[in-house]
Amino acid sequence: MTTVIAQGTFDLLHPGHVHYLSEAASMGDELHVIVARRDNVTHKAKPILSDRQRRDLVAALGVVDEAHLGHREDIFVPIEEIQPDLIVLGYDQHHDEAAIESALAARGIDCGVERASAREPRYPEELLSTGDIIDRILEQRDC
Repeated sequence: MTTVIAQGTFDLLHPGHVHYLSEAASMGDELHVIVARRDNVTHKAKPILSDRQRRDLVAALGVVDEAHLGHREDIFVPIEEIQPDLIVLGYDQHHDEAAIESALAARGIDCGVERASAREPRYPEELLSTGDIIDRILEQRDC
């Protein structure tokens, strides 16, 4: 059995997230998703939705076998617990594959690291990022 991990913030779920998680699920037999805790998100604006709500929304997707909240201090703890065969990164996530592979090797975790493909909008008004969704809300609500 091939166990796959996907990870991310997953604030305001959108078709880009569904594409990423569906593609990650297709790469193995079991998909675990690690949802970043709000306090650990430092590379972009903090999530709007709570940690638990974001995890629960991800867990409700049919392609996800199990959704976990990330560890408060060490992002590799859930990976050590799950022992995946593969970690799939989103096509636009800020992570460096080589750095992740090096950290995994240093911890004795033997798994591959791959990137998911991008998904293009299927129609002009389709939004594939949380930031774009927020911008559209602010624009349409005259904020």
